[in-house]
Amino acid sequence: MKTLGLRSVVLALLLFPTLLIAGDKKNDSGLQSNLKIVVLKDDNGKPVRNAAVILHPVKENGKQSKGGFELKTNSEGQTESDGIPYGKLRLQVIAPGFQTFGEDYDINQPEQAVTIRLRRPKDQYSIYPDQAKDKQ
Repeated sequence: MKTLGLRSVVLALLLFPTLLIAGDKKNDSGLQSNLKIVVLKDDNGKPVRNAAVILHPVKENGKQSKGGFELKTNSEGQTESDGIPYGKLRLQVIAPGFQTFGEDYDINQPEQAVTIRLRRPKDQYSIYPDQAKDKQ
């Protein structure tokens, strides 16, 4: 009786990864891409080093799925990752002193390159009078 229970547990553990892979409807083809990303400053075209590049898979309904991972750019503003499954991918870039960038890309080639241009933050406008000028 104990061996039957042990066999069932072992069988379930062996089948579990197969069920997870089979349950992923987004990437039935099994094709993967090598994604190369370059992050540049919008105003002068110079590279942005140590920018955080976050990759999230996107479901068919347009919502971000769980998981994803973060990459960092090198001194030339470049980073890459291979083994990215074909389909929608949400790319977010965060760097100090720049506006956060976010956009969805369709990964559909064996080699795919993306260039991102980060902008500096813009001045904020206020409907209130400038208090510093009134005190002088």
